[in-house]
Amino acid sequence: MWVGVDLGTQSVRALAVTATGEVAGSGSRRLTSLRDGPRHEQDPEEWWRAVGEACRAALRDIPGEAVRAVAVDGTSGTVLLTDPDGRPLTPALMYDDARAADQVRRADAAGGEVWRRLGYQRMQPAWALPKLLWLLNDQPGSAEKARLAHQVDFVNRRLAGHAVATDLSNALKTGADLIAETWPEAVFEELGVPAGLLPPLERSGSVLGTVCAEAADATGLPAGIPLVAGCTDGCAAQLGTGRLTVGSWNSVLGTTLVLKGVTTELIQDPLGVVYSHKAPDGGWLPGGASSTGAGIISRDFPDRDLDELTRAARGHEPARTLTYPLVSAGERFPFVAPEARGFVLDEDADEGDRFASVLQGIGYVERLCFDYLDMLGAPIGGDLTLTGGSTKSTYWCRLRADILGRPVLLPEQAEPALGAAVLAAAASTGRGVAETAASMVRVRETIDPRPTHTARFDDGYLRLVAELERRGWLSPAVAAHARERTPR
Repeated sequence: MWVGVDLGTQSVRALAVTATGEVAGSGSRRLTSLRDGPRHEQDPEEWWRAVGEACRAALRDIPGEAVRAVAVDGTSGTVLLTDPDGRPLTPALMYDDARAADQVRRADAAGGEVWRRLGYQRMQPAWALPKLLWLLNDQPGSAEKARLAHQVDFVNRRLAGHAVATDLSNALKTGADLIAETWPEAVFEELGVPAGLLPPLERSGSVLGTVCAEAADATGLPAGIPLVAGCTDGCAAQLGTGRLTVGSWNSVLGTTLVLKGVTTELIQDPLGVVYSHKAPDGGWLPGGASSTGAGIISRDFPDRDLDELTRAARGHEPARTLTYPLVSAGERFPFVAPEARGFVLDEDADEGDRFASVLQGIGYVERLCFDYLDMLGAPIGGDLTLTGGSTKSTYWCRLRADILGRPVLLPEQAEPALGAAVLAAAASTGRGVAETAASMVRVRETIDPRPTHTARFDDGYLRLVAELERRGWLSPAVAAHARERTPR
């Protein structure tokens, strides 16, 4: 039995998982946030209390000797400052906290050469390094005594009872050089960040220590079991799909759309919309996040019967209406356009057609993402898994398979805590992460595209491509590549 702990935004979730992927125990505890404009904070001590409660619930009916290791994943870019003993000096600045936007230019001026070599070109306002600089400015005189902690580092320190390394996955947005697997010392020196403030670096899947007696009392985890370095929640969700061979991709469709894949080579993206995490085996996990997604449904069809709307949408393949389904202003993937806004063309159609155009529009953006990845030279021909809340709709999954023209796999249990458990199992058994994931993750269903249906959506897809190009958001080169990849 292996335990995976997911530190989410709204809750902490713990799973106890067997070697064949059976979830033998689970537990979850809510978290609270403080939001105020660009600020989004949480209390790190609440994380630890929730971890203890979630783990105890997950292990309630499991004998202690069955549990072999534990790993923790967390939200990407969430950081705080602690004292040398691991006590919080600041609240945690969460993954989407954007108060450090004015520090981005400073970070890029010092580290731009490194960021370009790593393929993502530039820092973003909500990334961890700008937030670290903001925290140091906000806490004058703290630099020499403070320690940086990512969300997982804070919890791992409590589990181990001593300071631990951070994983390369969480360290990406803090500016770690993932190629050399070190902190770029000259960059941090120029930024005035003391070397002693930064934790050591280890790959995800490395053993960081063992669970201490005090943590065992708090969580119900057996004292002495290995504590394994985790990763970001996005990477953990990818591990939880079980498909980690080169060219495989996971498409997470919830409020927004996120794609993550597996490559042997680092992807260089001149736009900086695709960035790559370091995989546990030394390969790469590239990905990108769009601002389109299912959030538009709750926004534009509030309190509606979605089953009824879906039945109506079946009669509109393709829809007459064309929708570019931006959930919020600005696009991030497969192109960068802060000025982009969602739009609807031919919106005088009936409600069934309008709803169908939203589902199809998200599928078109997903298809454009894959065309862009292909243009960058990323391998995209492996397995494609679908995860996220949208997979509850069998119709929508089939529609996406039709629009993409490729089979899609639906895992039985796809969530970050399962991916963390995969890391724990791989480290304690000595097997590779990909092999371990393949044996621990079960596929619920495979949906094949209907060839006659795929061709139905080509015109709608190319119409969206043309409209995005006409508005100046999509480059002519990407639009041309999308047309070349569309059979006529």
